[in-house]
Parts: sequence; C-alpha cells; structure tokens
Amino acid sequence: MKYLMDTHIFLWWILENPKLKERVKAIIRNKHNILYLSAVSTWEMLIKSGAGKLSLPDSPETFIRKQLLLNDINILDITLQHTFALAELPLIHKDPFDRILIAQAKCENCTFITNDTLIKSYDVNVAD
Repeated sequence: MKYLMDTHIFLWWILENPKLKERVKAIIRNKHNILYLSAVSTWEMLIKSGAGKLSLPDSPETFIRKQLLLNDINILDITLQHTFALAELPLIHKDPFDRILIAQAKCENCTFITNDTLIKSYDVNVAD
C-alpha cells in the first residue's frame, strides 16, 4: 500500500516522538508499504528550521537526505496535476502545505498519515 507522510509524522518517526501512535509505527515498519514524503515537506522543514521553529540534529538538507535513505522513504515531487487538484479542495484547511499534501495524496491514491484532525474533513484516505 502507498502512504504519504505528513511532515510532523516524518519528524515524529525519525525523532522517536512518543506522540506517534503504535498503529502508525506498524505502517511505517511494514516493508510491504511504500512510503512517501512530499517535496513540500522538505520545504516546510527548511522554512521552520531557518526561522528557528524546528531544531534538527544536522543541517536540514543532510538530515532529510540521510533519513530518507535510512528509512526507505521516497520523495514525492510536486506536479502540475497536484497544483490543479487544489482548485477542487474545499477551503476547510487554510495551511498551504497541508492543502498540497491532501491534493497529492488524492492524486497519487496514497493514504495520508497525519495526526491533523482537520484533514479528516476532506475526501482523502487518512491513517492516523
């Protein structure tokens, strides 16, 4: 099965945050699942790191590249199809990062792994 990880889920997994639920850990550990992190999540982490709102054990680029490789997580690039899909999303969630993640999950038929309850208001498969 294909899963798109929300930015906070990626960070919680890597940094072993106790907020990460056991059922989500099981999804991530399952080698039969295909895991994705969106390029928008890397952008979000770089912005937050630069603004002092996110502390990482290494530079964002080094940290992200290393963790993608170590955890067998694929990058999902943003395509024109993903951006056009934004027009079909109701304005429930105002965060542009979350909106493109929702659009990507829908377009790519991925289950979206998130702890954001507002995202459940969308017509997208969510694992929480």
